[in-house]
Amino acid sequence: MKKYVAEFIGTAILVVFGCGSAVAANTMFSAMGMLPVAFTTLLIAVAFGLSLTAIIYIFGDVSGAHVNPAVSLGMFITKRMNGKDFVGYVVAQILGATGGALLLSFLVNSKTTLGANGYDDASTFGIGIAVALVLEIVLTFVFVSVVLKVTDSPEKKSVAGLAIGAALALVHLLGVPFTGTSVNPARSLGPALVQALENTEALTQVWVFIIGPLVGAILAAGLYIFLSNGDDEEDEEEAEVEGVDIPLEALTDEEREEIKAIAAEEGVQVDVECCDCDAACECSGACDDSASEECVCEEVACECACEGDKAREE
Repeated sequence: MKKYVAEFIGTAILVVFGCGSAVAANTMFSAMGMLPVAFTTLLIAVAFGLSLTAIIYIFGDVSGAHVNPAVSLGMFITKRMNGKDFVGYVVAQILGATGGALLLSFLVNSKTTLGANGYDDASTFGIGIAVALVLEIVLTFVFVSVVLKVTDSPEKKSVAGLAIGAALALVHLLGVPFTGTSVNPARSLGPALVQALENTEALTQVWVFIIGPLVGAILAAGLYIFLSNGDDEEDEEEAEVEGVDIPLEALTDEEREEIKAIAAEEGVQVDVECCDCDAACECSGACDDSASEECVCEEVACECACEGDKAREE
């Protein structure tokens, strides 16, 4: 339950601060008239990027701080979350975005301008539906690709928030003048639902900002899986093996030395059959009859002196 609550609150924060910055920037643009579009775009991009960075460091250890159905879809496709959590995350994110939009509406005392995404007349550049859809696919593809890569190992945890926040700011720098930048179906749907209480234009266009990011996420997940396949094959070849019996007579001296090096340096536990013995070499008890050979058992290098007296020397 905690992770769903974290996704709810995190998504609400993203909408309040991110979309709130868009409302503030657009208000300044309208009031001052000459305020450059580049300035408002930068303000919105930085606000979204910093908001997400803060959210990740607050809730990352609890839920992963997806706060975005497109990110959750990418995680689901790459098998980093199960179906139950995926559905729970998406529901929490949509509710959180709607709650955040309601709070923002109260703060600005308006339901008409809440930073909803749009095209045609709702776009600064006046782009059409096709451009909006393609742009959202491309922007989400880039953003989700970054998320998937920087969260695939614990070693990257300390910089993940900064990298993901920077990636969100990057896609906003390009997308804000075109669509306002979604890359997040929940972030688009929440404000559109609240704005629909007075004006349904944003709600009629919101499907573009649901389909586009989801398609982009699917493509990003596909690329991640494709690029990771080579690493998986290498990992399988170099994988740590536990409980494998290797006939010693089938190994060269070099191979035996390599096994011992793996065991000593990387903690791999390898059972090597001592000479022609049927039982694997163990580090206690006497050896069966065979010639003396070195064995590696349970990370301990030992010698089986089986010829004659069946004594063991360690």
